[in-house]
Amino acid sequence: MLEGKDIYLRPFEKGDAAQTLQLQKRNKEFFERFSMTRSEAYYTLSTQQKLMESFRAKREADEAYHFGIYQKSDHQLVGNIQLLQVVRGSLQSSFIGYFVDESHNGKGYASEAVKQITSYAFNGLKLHRIEAGVMPHNKGSIRVLEKAGFHREGIARKNVFINGKWEDHQVLALLNPADSVS
Repeated sequence: MLEGKDIYLRPFEKGDAAQTLQLQKRNKEFFERFSMTRSEAYYTLSTQQKLMESFRAKREADEAYHFGIYQKSDHQLVGNIQLLQVVRGSLQSSFIGYFVDESHNGKGYASEAVKQITSYAFNGLKLHRIEAGVMPHNKGSIRVLEKAGFHREGIARKNVFINGKWEDHQVLALLNPADSVS
């Protein structure tokens, strides 16, 4: 568990499937504005249970790390954050992704979660670089990343297929401050 001021991050477990399903259903339209369209099967308990199991397997294989974002006050699941596509060897990198329940946007939870997971990535996993891709009009998410120290690197043109079309993404990255830069 990674503990912050108002939230904590905890790796997802199979028992989290029902809460995750409710979060996804409640925010279906909101989340799909920024990510791929999901089939109706995604919004079932069975699929969510399978996802929780795949998250565990990917964590054990050092391929990805999926965490729930929970309010400290009532332990309510308010979002998720993940380090995806962990690459070892000469790269030591990953991508970051996150979502916060629409009703909890603007409370600083995403900013706190990004800072917690980047600290874990650098200090615990010993990664060198974390990269993010954000649709340029998603100013809130860009602000969250910049507050955590991410720097803009450029635009990845027509990079991700969202809602039936290829979308540009602002590329941002953060380097491990403990690594010397040549």
